[in-house]
Amino acid sequence: MQEPQGFVAVEQDDLRTLFGQSAAVYAAFVGPEHVVETANPAFHAAVGEERALLGRAVAEVLPERGDQGFVALLNQVYRTGEPSTGRDVRVVLGTGPHAREAFFDLTCEPRRDRDGGVAGVRVIGVETTQVKHAQRLMAEHRALLEQIARQAPLTEVLDGMARCIEELTPDEILVSVLLADADGRHLRHGAAPSLPDFYNEAIDGIATGEGVGSCGTAAHRREPVIVTDIATDPFWDDFRPLADRAGLGACWSTPILARDGTLLGTFAMYHRTARAPQEADLALARLFADTAALAVERHRSEVAQREAEARAEAARKALAEAVRAERELRAEAERRADAAAELNAQMRAAAAAQANAPHPEHCQLGGTAGCAAAAEIKVADSWGDSAWGCPVHVEEALIHVRSVFIAGEELGGLAAYLHR
Repeated sequence: MQEPQGFVAVEQDDLRTLFGQSAAVYAAFVGPEHVVETANPAFHAAVGEERALLGRAVAEVLPERGDQGFVALLNQVYRTGEPSTGRDVRVVLGTGPHAREAFFDLTCEPRRDRDGGVAGVRVIGVETTQVKHAQRLMAEHRALLEQIARQAPLTEVLDGMARCIEELTPDEILVSVLLADADGRHLRHGAAPSLPDFYNEAIDGIATGEGVGSCGTAAHRREPVIVTDIATDPFWDDFRPLADRAGLGACWSTPILARDGTLLGTFAMYHRTARAPQEADLALARLFADTAALAVERHRSEVAQREAEARAEAARKALAEAVRAERELRAEAERRADAAAELNAQMRAAAAAQANAPHPEHCQLGGTAGCAAAAEIKVADSWGDSAWGCPVHVEEALIHVRSVFIAGEELGGLAAYLHR
């Protein structure tokens, strides 16, 4: 429907009054280039007041990305003449290092001239950047919890957590996680994907203690330590040249504590420039310090379980080896007992046979020369042979070197001695 003559100007005045002090952004654009005709303070603040000037085309106001969803929405409404809405429309605001990603819920309506043609587009919207970031942050947080639940490696969880925070926070931050030794007296590198290697290597193993940077002090105190200006804070006296080389201006450190209060490590957020944290920053630190605590506790529990299982397996193997050795010893003992029993039986049989043998009259130990002395003493070896001899030849056989014949089975024993 054609707007009555003069209605556009009146309408613009009314809308300017209505949205002048509103948190909602409002702007009216004219022509296919979408030249800014009017805008409220919220719009100026959102896109950067020094750039959001009246009479400039949207491509000049937002030159970073010509294919931004916002521009595409304006083009659609201008081309079709139909109103349209967009949820979480992405807009890149600012340039270079000052550029930031923003999101808006927008309602766009065509503005018509007196002939009913589309003269421009009117936009009303609300910035949803913080909500969008919060949603993405919570989604990433849930993903981290799922990683922990499925027992992903601790280094993977901590590195992913650090990268998630660095990507989702509006301001540039560098995240570092240090892990406490078992004695809680030193901090070891856990994750710091954006800090330079030389910095990570230098602080790996720092002691926990009062005045030992932000992290060493936070670990010692078991409470957050906020250093807003590394260049002047006494906690950084020993580390200031290192921080200056790494380009660090502020460091906020939060201790990572187990449920029983045991120190697990520290969670730090570094900034390139000196600055104080907002409440949202502190809430973010608490949230992810607790998440890191969950991951570290789970990791330590898994390590303890694996070590216990390894000890149990080692004990099981040792017990099995002891049982095997005991069985072998028992079998050997049984073999020895059987051999001893067999030998005893042989000796008893030999003794019985010898007992039935007639007692000779003369000594049998004189060798081929013979001995006419009376046989008075009986000698025997272990293999069943025996003989009678006189005291002289018995002594000679047992004491002198010839006794080796009797003692050595391989030499024939007493039988060989008798026939020497």
